[in-house]
Amino acid sequence: MSLVRVREHVNPLSRKYQIAAAPPDWQTVFAEVHRPLHLDIGCGRGKFLLDLAQQQPEWNFLGLEIREPLVDQANEWRVELGLTNLFYLFCNANKSLRPLLSSLPVGVLQRVTIQFPDPWFKRRHQKRRVVQPELVSVLAEFLVDGGIVLLQSDVEEVAIEMRDRFAEHPAFTGQTEHWLERNPLPVATERELLVMSFHDPVYRLVFVKQGPPLLPQASPLGAI
Repeated sequence: MSLVRVREHVNPLSRKYQIAAAPPDWQTVFAEVHRPLHLDIGCGRGKFLLDLAQQQPEWNFLGLEIREPLVDQANEWRVELGLTNLFYLFCNANKSLRPLLSSLPVGVLQRVTIQFPDPWFKRRHQKRRVVQPELVSVLAEFLVDGGIVLLQSDVEEVAIEMRDRFAEHPAFTGQTEHWLERNPLPVATERELLVMSFHDPVYRLVFVKQGPPLLPQASPLGAI
């Protein structure tokens, strides 16, 4: 797989990224649109979802990414592999999430991952971080009861901020006293593998949307 070169960071507050993406025709995107959906916000090059979609064909996978060349390349890989349960979409998640999720069949969103988002270390830039209160509220609205959100970062400050924003929302519960020792999903992101190769810590948590648990066969973490 050849890799395109893109800027490492994109300012999501610039004018270019303030228009919400138009939802695609989901019936043509996914072979079976009513399958449970895994949403990856900030999917980067998309290899995490590419691998997961092959391992879990009973799920649909949607990756959102603000760097358009990465989306184009990821969709090329998807087509080459003939995957009909995976799609990548170029957008600013904080502008496009509600219209995208409201266009999907009710009750399909069962799993969300937000992994190693841009940290935006400078204080004046922190409003550019992806996990904003409005994004948390939108996920609370569309995620099924019992659905999960997996958060990961190698920057403790960013992980704490993401944790606190989900913990502050009444729809989400999670074990917030300790970080998870391992990723509960069977695939790691490229960033996660790189960080672990240096034996550096990964700060991760799982939040659950409050409500009755899903049936075992539809568990967001599968058989893990």
